[in-house]
Amino acid sequence: MIGQHADWIGISGKLAASPGREQSKEVHAATVRVIGGSDPDHYPLQKKRHSLEFLREIGHLRPRSRTIGAVTRLRSSAEMGVHRVLHDNEFVRIHTPTLTANDCEGGGETFGVTTAGQHAGGAPEAGFFGRNVNLTVSGQLHLEVYAAAFKRVYSFNPAFRAEPSQTGRHLSEFWMVEAECAFVDSLATLMGVAEELVRATTRHLVDTAGDELGFFARDKEALAALVRRLTDREPYPRVSYTEAIAILQRADATAKFAFTPQWGRALQSEHERYLATHHFGGPVFVTDYPADTKPFYMRPNPDGRTVACMDLLVPGPCELMGGSLRDHDHEALGRRIDGMGFADGSLDWYHSLRRFGSTPHGGFGMGFERYLQMLTGLESVRDIVPFPRYAGRCQH
Repeated sequence: MIGQHADWIGISGKLAASPGREQSKEVHAATVRVIGGSDPDHYPLQKKRHSLEFLREIGHLRPRSRTIGAVTRLRSSAEMGVHRVLHDNEFVRIHTPTLTANDCEGGGETFGVTTAGQHAGGAPEAGFFGRNVNLTVSGQLHLEVYAAAFKRVYSFNPAFRAEPSQTGRHLSEFWMVEAECAFVDSLATLMGVAEELVRATTRHLVDTAGDELGFFARDKEALAALVRRLTDREPYPRVSYTEAIAILQRADATAKFAFTPQWGRALQSEHERYLATHHFGGPVFVTDYPADTKPFYMRPNPDGRTVACMDLLVPGPCELMGGSLRDHDHEALGRRIDGMGFADGSLDWYHSLRRFGSTPHGGFGMGFERYLQMLTGLESVRDIVPFPRYAGRCQH
């Protein structure tokens, strides 16, 4: 493209060293021809700074902008880095299904799947699959099946959640990196695996996409410092949920949180932001949340009140990653499944994994867009994904 008209042109000539200081090479053109012309009076991208909100309105053209172009190249390099890191650590990739009869999180925030006939008035119970089916919110349960056979497995797939949230951290369709490890009986071991994924992937980006990282870190020393912190060998801090609540309660007088920090309640985004950005100044693991705030499959701690789980909090998107040890006790898990309302038998297959040779195991999931949001400092994940889908919005 050339100029503000977005004409695509072809140039033939000789590539030579440039006497200019802003480039190393230049083309001595012999012929120039227009390949694809563009009407300058109607082309919406001009030679000026456009807001990211405006670019979302022309999603089919925004990849031509400098910011979205840098995001796209960074995203491609990050995906390659994730695959390399996990394969180097003997993980086997599993293609988990997009269509599933299960809701992994148990929250009911799923997109149901119907045929056009059902949508027009057919009976859902007599649908295509003969049962209620939804788009997956997570591949975790299916990964656990393969972890029992392959020890270390992962998926890198889209996930779907019918959350009406309009924040800059949520999408209805997003990408997740999920991993499961057999023979893991320690939360510290699981956090070590998760931490190395973040550290090694970020180091891969420093080596392969330094220009893109530098583009987003211009005049943002905090962002450059975060990249350095993510890649150095110093372990990320780890605190329990109980310790985190105590930190937040001490800070409440000056931070003036909208939601009062209280043990037994889920951490709000303002709490997570304070811990990662202000108190620790970088990534921090928060562990051992109250059982009532977490899904059914997490292994209970001996105290009877908390579960062996962790969240990785970071500046920017706040919660980057969540994971836990999985409860491998057949009888205890069965009681919990029934108590959660899954008595319809839809999780019998998952429960039976504990009957036929289970091991202590655990896993985690990382929001891929949130990972890139952290590295770019962009306020909204809508500018991280090529074609964003969220409540009230599904263009193209």
